[in-house]
Amino acid sequence: MSEFGDLVQAKCDAFADRVVRLNDFLLKQAANAEPEVRWLKVDGRNKKITVKSIPVYLQAVANICNQLLRAGTSIGANNSEATSAISKADYKSKSYIALKEARESLYWIELLHRNKYLDDKQYESIFANGEELVRILVSRCKKLDSEG
Repeated sequence: MSEFGDLVQAKCDAFADRVVRLNDFLLKQAANAEPEVRWLKVDGRNKKITVKSIPVYLQAVANICNQLLRAGTSIGANNSEATSAISKADYKSKSYIALKEARESLYWIELLHRNKYLDDKQYESIFANGEELVRILVSRCKKLDSEG
């Protein structure tokens, strides 16, 4: 891989690492929410049980996190596949898929922020990393398009 290719892969990997850590952080936050208390009738008597699963009202964050995790880690995987492409067309295809996944990641990050799962500081930091990755991948894809 070229020096530039190594730099792109390193940025993809660093972004994926951030997405994994963010996913873990948000899911731990959701799991540490107040446990749900339920009453169960056992042998004619009420028994109090505590449910430690992610409450229904927080399942949205888990689903969004899963989408971000899939998209954010896919960028580096597709970029890595591009470097091992069997043809120029395969390289271009994998590069465009990496770009699409980077843009999708930005969507999920924005959604987490709009719904107050990310504060402004968290959002601005990871969104800036994602935007930088998008700019790099757009530049590469434009170059590939100009080459024919």
